Amino acid sequence: MSRPETLQPLFASLHAIKGVGDKLAALLTRYFGAPEGQEAIVLDVLMHMPSGVVDRRRQVGIAEAYLNQVVTLRLHIDRHQPPPRGKPHIPHRVFAHDETGEISLVYFRAQGGWVEKALPVGEERYVSGQIGFFNGEKQITHPDYVVEPDKFGTLPLVEPVYPLTNGLSSRALAKLVRQAVDAVPDLPEWMAPETLANRKWPTFAAAMRTVHLPENPDDAQLWSPARQRLAYDEYLAGQITLQLVRSSMVSARGIARQFGDHLTSRVGAQLPFELTAGQQQALEEIFADLRAPERMSRLLQGDVGSGKTVVALMAMAAMAESGAQSTLMAPTELLASQHFRTIQPLCEGAGLTCALLTGKMPAAERRAILAGLADGSISIVVGTHALFQSDIQFKDLGLTVVDEQHRFGVHQRLALSDKGRHTDLLVMTATPIPRTLVLTHFGDMAVSVLREKPRGRQPIDTAVMSVGDYPRVVSRLQSRLAEGAQAYWVCPLVEESETLEVVSAEDRFAELQKVFGDQVALVHGRMSAAAKQDVMARFKANEIKLLAATTVIEVGVDVPNATIMIIEHAERFGLAQLHQLRGRVGRGSQRSACLLLYKDPLSETARARLDTIKSTEDGFEIAERDLELRGQGDVLGTRQSGMPGYRLAVPDVHRHLLEFAHDDAKALMQRNPGLTGPEGDAARALLYLFRKDLAIPLIRAG
Repeated sequence: MSRPETLQPLFASLHAIKGVGDKLAALLTRYFGAPEGQEAIVLDVLMHMPSGVVDRRRQVGIAEAYLNQVVTLRLHIDRHQPPPRGKPHIPHRVFAHDETGEISLVYFRAQGGWVEKALPVGEERYVSGQIGFFNGEKQITHPDYVVEPDKFGTLPLVEPVYPLTNGLSSRALAKLVRQAVDAVPDLPEWMAPETLANRKWPTFAAAMRTVHLPENPDDAQLWSPARQRLAYDEYLAGQITLQLVRSSMVSARGIARQFGDHLTSRVGAQLPFELTAGQQQALEEIFADLRAPERMSRLLQGDVGSGKTVVALMAMAAMAESGAQSTLMAPTELLASQHFRTIQPLCEGAGLTCALLTGKMPAAERRAILAGLADGSISIVVGTHALFQSDIQFKDLGLTVVDEQHRFGVHQRLALSDKGRHTDLLVMTATPIPRTLVLTHFGDMAVSVLREKPRGRQPIDTAVMSVGDYPRVVSRLQSRLAEGAQAYWVCPLVEESETLEVVSAEDRFAELQKVFGDQVALVHGRMSAAAKQDVMARFKANEIKLLAATTVIEVGVDVPNATIMIIEHAERFGLAQLHQLRGRVGRGSQRSACLLLYKDPLSETARARLDTIKSTEDGFEIAERDLELRGQGDVLGTRQSGMPGYRLAVPDVHRHLLEFAHDDAKALMQRNPGLTGPEGDAARALLYLFRKDLAIPLIRAG
């Protein structure tokens, strides 16, 4: 179904508006970030929210006008003092007065006589602007408005201020905004009447008018009813989209799997430890999903080291028992082979066939694995996203497990190719995601959370020190390595950068080599996969004692004997990253230590980050704090990946509205899954307004 006719005026190109020429149209298209090959439209202007308000309602005499205040004065114009000839840097001054005092109006580089025309001597004018002082006298430099007494009504007494870009004046934008607001059609209401009444909110159109053309400064505040209404609408559009993604994925006929606990208990018997209560509960939730006729779409959140892989393995064992195959996809070959090393011995002990498929394997080996997948003799295959390439045929793929969710957005979930289309989906993420973000990005998925660490894991001692203590750090490290410990030394960059005064991994490696000789090795992202794996294998085998590295080791490197993590320039890392890196140690039975080395001076935010990491190991607490310090786009590393960036909602202020929107969207989809009738039309209009039309084809008839 195409866009409703009533919305067309909002989708008109700005080019079509009177007074917008080619140059301005091109500028706006760039500024609003219109999609490739499209022009900016009226809706872009409407969604461009003011960042503040100028209040010109203060009408006083000159005597009560104070420094830096914005005031509106009724002035009698006395005389003009143009700059002397040949001295254009001297301003043009206009002297004026009212009953209470005198003031001058100052214009720089005012050629062409327009100032004299605007402010004729002997007449009265309303003048609005900010009061300044010069040589003890009050003045207004470049007044914002000058109007004749009978045109006072045209003066915007409460004026929104917008973020601008080079070449776009606030006047030009204000004009466009007025036209955009006038273009808003009568829209069907997508909120239930009683909800609207309870929250005392205006309609969408009225809210837009209030925020863009406020009658008093409070109208435009982030917490005003109008702005809350708009923030809620934006969240609601996102939540309905996620519910549609969910229903299209979940309803894609799943299969009710039948299995006992024959294989899962055999896998359990191989484990060197008991499952934690959290793992047990997650498994119960997953098994219930697998037995249900709908498709499973579940997010398994757990901090580093909380044992997600074991939960996934149990799910894959249950799937094998029901007669179907599973695939485990990791973002890199390094991680895929690591997962394989973790689960292979457990599978073997339980009598499950498990294979690793990588791009680098010999052709004969690859052919054998492909044959095993096609005839069903291989139950579990581990690899990267390349597992969904065309030459790979499964006999009966029942479960897809994806590791590291945040690189795997809504679009990827929808695009899991035909092979994975009807399979149950379990996504594992080691990034603890705060509830608000779970709602915004994964509201379409059910969530299981692993909060405890496996038994026997030791807490990690975290200390913060200045880089100035480098000699002390090195000598302490020497004695620890002599006792048999292994350590990581992480730097933010691979090689020296001209712009940043940061020690790179290569520099640090050279320094450490002077002390530790061939006990130290270097690993970074620009090395070939084979070279990286070779170094990692030697580190794991304890041939290397100290590993200098960049953040390539952030995810999934597992060396239980490594008990020391030194992070240099810790102030340059985000909280989530610091937390992930620290999670690389503390995996064995010995006490581990993490040392954060920083370089002065530290910013407030950097200090807050280091304090947070020092004071807690709870990934969820760290994630919530990260959200406060950074704002939500960064926490998932989604600034670049086309995740929803908000234009009307400001997460810090409007966070509570997300819960409303989530519940309302869910209720709507349960009530009216096909979005039919007037209520459905209203919801569709909402999706178009917030450019969520991608979701419209997902609405199923009935």
